[in-house]
Amino acid sequence: MELIDGKKISLQLQSEIAEEVKTIVSKGGKQPHLAAVLVGNDGGSETYVAAKIKACENVGFKSTFIRHTSEVTEAELLATVVKLNNDKDIDGYIVQMPLPKHIDEQKIIKAVDPAKDVDGFHPVNVGRMVLSLPSYISATPNGIVELIKRYKIETSGKHCVVIGRSNIVGSPMSILMAKNNAFANCTVTICHSKTKDISFFTKQADIIICALGKPEFLTADMVKQGAVVIDVGTTRVTSTETKSGFKLKGDVKFDEVAPKCSFITPVPGGVGPMTIASLLSNTLLASKKVIYK
Repeated sequence: MELIDGKKISLQLQSEIAEEVKTIVSKGGKQPHLAAVLVGNDGGSETYVAAKIKACENVGFKSTFIRHTSEVTEAELLATVVKLNNDKDIDGYIVQMPLPKHIDEQKIIKAVDPAKDVDGFHPVNVGRMVLSLPSYISATPNGIVELIKRYKIETSGKHCVVIGRSNIVGSPMSILMAKNNAFANCTVTICHSKTKDISFFTKQADIIICALGKPEFLTADMVKQGAVVIDVGTTRVTSTETKSGFKLKGDVKFDEVAPKCSFITPVPGGVGPMTIASLLSNTLLASKKVIYK
């Protein structure tokens, strides 16, 4: 069993990005600029946005942080989006999800300029990804593909089971794993909450990507010997073992599943750090104007 160290690979990627930024700026080029919009005080979102801002500093990006209270109106948030679309110095930005229930998330996503949509959520970027055209790919799926590349995991002709069908992870992940390229070419099965007997499919899988959001859902009896398991889950559960009073649990029951795997990601330290690295990578692309010229 080999542990897939997302933290290590994320730092490698950030180091590579920092070197490229240094070269660009030394030649008189533009310093990449990422903005983040946070609505409300969700603990997970606060932590994630803070980590993104810190990562920007580490790689030499400019960063802008915009906060709205949870009482912000949809019209006010849309006005912020329009302002960011028109700000020529900002190369890319994210509106941190989830948003309060009174705001239509899809309306906000569709208002973002696709050329600045470094989260890869806009329908234009999703469509371009499906058609294998240059696009910003959703950060978590993009990060998973990068882990597969860096660990040289064999995928061609393998059976990949994706558990979960969200627009952010499951659906794009299933499309990327079926693509005709060196780090895909899988036969893909998507399982979800309405799938009967998920274990029937996971027992056949060479690669399992678990993005269901249910702590320790995938157990050892659902996994065949030698499988590759990618755990996307990050659920906060209460704990008396930590100062914060909670700890992160993945979708995989790690201790019992890991011994059966050829490769497995831990939680934390697996997929999570790669999401931020992918966001930085998309922002660098946005600043270079190579996708939307």
